[in-house]
Amino acid sequence: MCLNVNPARPGAAYGYVDMGGWKGGQAEYVMIPYADFNLLKLGTMSGGAMDKILDLTMLSDILPTGFHGCVTAGVGPGSTVYIAGAGPVGLAAAAGAQLLGAACVIVGDLIPERLAQAKKIGCEVVDVSKGPVQDQINAILGVPEVDCSVDAVGFEARGCGHSSHKEVPAQVLNDCMTITKAAGAIGIPGLYVTGDPGGVDSAAKEGSLSVRLGLGWAKSHSFHTGQCPVLKYNAKLAKAIMYDKIKIANAVNAKLISLEDAPKGYKDFDKGTSVKYVIDPHGTCKHHLGCGHHVF
Repeated sequence: MCLNVNPARPGAAYGYVDMGGWKGGQAEYVMIPYADFNLLKLGTMSGGAMDKILDLTMLSDILPTGFHGCVTAGVGPGSTVYIAGAGPVGLAAAAGAQLLGAACVIVGDLIPERLAQAKKIGCEVVDVSKGPVQDQINAILGVPEVDCSVDAVGFEARGCGHSSHKEVPAQVLNDCMTITKAAGAIGIPGLYVTGDPGGVDSAAKEGSLSVRLGLGWAKSHSFHTGQCPVLKYNAKLAKAIMYDKIKIANAVNAKLISLEDAPKGYKDFDKGTSVKYVIDPHGTCKHHLGCGHHVF
């Protein structure tokens, strides 16, 4: 949480909302602020980093973020864990939970394609459009609670059941408090903001949510929020990738696309496709890997 780079608030990143004046990274060339501190050198790794470049690309954001959610939620050997959201960060969190030794990883979403991808990597799934999460967890585990949970959705959450088409910003947080056991922890890498012009009401537009904090307090829950400290995890996660302990490109269904195809990729992703697009502006990765298709 750097206090100096971004004059507006703690924390700093390029291409991220409210995090300073740095422009985004989806371009032919990118300036990396404070590169001597930020960059992770992969060239010295044995086995050839380029052979696993799609996996290693996930170290820039989603893998450390999902993994951070699991670490802060207290996932460990034998844990039962609920991951809210089967987007790329949620699937990365699920893969991270498996790496940490979780006994049962349950992933919740309402898009069938994303739930199918979660099942493909060995997770149990909950379709949140089909009723209360706790009831579906009870059908899986025999109890309506898990040891810990991870919010990989954030403020754009949708409600359950008949309200699944409506945005309910506090839905995931309230679900997590409902289904996490007493004295359990909730990791919250999902994004929450102080300003959302597209919020469903005046409260949501300023990040004021109807969270059942009394429930969390009564159950002695621990909450951990905020931006992921990527440098805390990325070097060790890189070794886990190189030694085949985690196959993150497969987990998130990675696909190379050109910079010209990025607008279509955004449209497809907005429709809920279960793909993590990786932009390869110069064809470097495509040339090395010999294809531009899904990696399995």
